Amino acid sequence: MFRRRPRHPGVRTADATARGGFGASTPPLELRSISATYREKGATFAALEGVSLSVNDGEVVALIGPSGCGKSTLLDVVAGLLIPDAGEVRIRGRPLVAAERLGASAYMRQRDLLLPWRTALGNAALALEVDGTPKRRAMELAGERFPAFGLEGFEDAYPAQLSGGMRQRVAFLRTALAGRPLLLLDEPFGALDALTRAEMQAWLLALLEGGRVAVLLVTHDVEEAVLLADRVIVLTRRPGRVTHEEAVRLTRPRRRTQVMEPAFLRHKAAILEVLGLLDGDTV
Repeated sequence: MFRRRPRHPGVRTADATARGGFGASTPPLELRSISATYREKGATFAALEGVSLSVNDGEVVALIGPSGCGKSTLLDVVAGLLIPDAGEVRIRGRPLVAAERLGASAYMRQRDLLLPWRTALGNAALALEVDGTPKRRAMELAGERFPAFGLEGFEDAYPAQLSGGMRQRVAFLRTALAGRPLLLLDEPFGALDALTRAEMQAWLLALLEGGRVAVLLVTHDVEEAVLLADRVIVLTRRPGRVTHEEAVRLTRPRRRTQVMEPAFLRHKAAILEVLGLLDGDTV
């Protein structure tokens, strides 16, 4: 059953600890030696090998690595959409099989996946309806969050009438309204142009600062990873293995202007060096 949360511009959960108290309680997510394969055109490929990591309350962890290294596969494993070949997924300390993990997290993919026949408000309310909230009440609860998400005045707009950035805000609101303690974000701004992407990064920063939810973020953009995350985990080429973990020592609240600070550039350079890329910021 959906539990109504306090009105707040950020994304929050009822049992979360304050940001900075990482490890104060059992982590929302622990992955232990996850290995996974996938099939393509009749062949089997190793996607992940022995991946272990955790995400704590109030923490944003970014995954970055070469294309095809298993980043999205790992999110599918966490969400319960894919059964790993080996390893264990723990949610709040409990080892859960794939079927038990379905619905334990809120998953936002790169494509917004908005339903074209539903308005922005109707799309945002969908997560609550799926959880069993009556449609009228779901619409009321979703509407209350529209101002905080920069969507006020667009309640009756259909997806085709919205910009890419606005569509992503609706998709993110739908994800947040699911009320899960763990958010899985798979390249949420990857399909946007550079200017809209920068705007949405700043918007997401402000939104996450107000909440205490745990976030596992997949990105190809090193700068985005350093700007948004508390830790950046770098995966090797396929099969993906953890090759580096960068603890991001930047003050919060984060600001877009920090991308020019020496500390930011040091973090970025360290990650690019591990990736073997010191002349670009995407992989």
